[in-house]
Amino acid sequence: MNDFAAVYEQGHVRELSREELLTYAGIGFTWLHIESADPNLHSLGDVALPEIVAGALTAAETRPRCDAVDHGAILNLRGTALEKTEDTDWLVSIRLWVQRGRVISFSRMTLGAFPKVRAAFLRGELADPGDLVSLLAREISLELDPHVAALSDELDDCESALETENIYGLRRTVAQVRSAAISFRRFVAPDRDALDALTSLNFPWLAAEDVLHIREATDRFARMAEELEAVRERAALIHEQLTDLRTELVDQRSLYIAIVAFIFLPLTFITGLLGMNVEGIPFAHHPWAFWGVVAFCALVGLVVLGWFGMRHWLKR
Repeated sequence: MNDFAAVYEQGHVRELSREELLTYAGIGFTWLHIESADPNLHSLGDVALPEIVAGALTAAETRPRCDAVDHGAILNLRGTALEKTEDTDWLVSIRLWVQRGRVISFSRMTLGAFPKVRAAFLRGELADPGDLVSLLAREISLELDPHVAALSDELDDCESALETENIYGLRRTVAQVRSAAISFRRFVAPDRDALDALTSLNFPWLAAEDVLHIREATDRFARMAEELEAVRERAALIHEQLTDLRTELVDQRSLYIAIVAFIFLPLTFITGLLGMNVEGIPFAHHPWAFWGVVAFCALVGLVVLGWFGMRHWLKR
């Protein structure tokens, strides 16, 4: 279990142990962050919290949300992980219990935005819970924005490849982009809704400047949600185009095979007829007969090919 505990008091920041922070009786702003990947952790033990709050902080599965409890707020957000592993989602959750003068946060993996927020707290830039929440929301949205833009850029590359008809391998790429967009949007839109709900609660510890910063992050989340929806729709359209192109290629190749088979059908009949081991085959004992048959077969093939050309069956 990785803990971070510190207090901002009269312009100075001090890191404390978990025990020291839990027994702190001053008037400063305290922040306790707990990080544990233990799936059996269902309570915060020595941290005195209402049962509903403790359950919300340590729930195994969470979605972004914001709920008022007494004079505090339960805030769950999702952001990119600091280090993504193969067995985890793109986005990890951070759960916060925010009150006047105190923030308790919990996560099962390190959030990508957490080191920046922690550093800002240690520099004394976060003087109250509103500052911390607004900075966290902004950093989460800024961390996520390049990933969403990268999905759109990747689809641009796929569309360029379609123009050159270089479709091999694109189906898997488009499917991966679409899956990532769906995964992102699953939590980006609720992040927006949770922050929007927070600004409407009018807590006294949420200053007007903090509300502006949170709304800025909310707008960024809203824009990302719209872009992810566009990426998903574009991916579906590209997938349809790929399916049409593959069908067209199969039809075209099937046509070529049919043309070749049709050309060789009369030639096979001629050679089969002349190759019978019976008496009476014309010109069987003439030295020029073989080349005569070859020339006749070539002529028949050219006639059939010309007929296909006249019917415009050879055009793409």
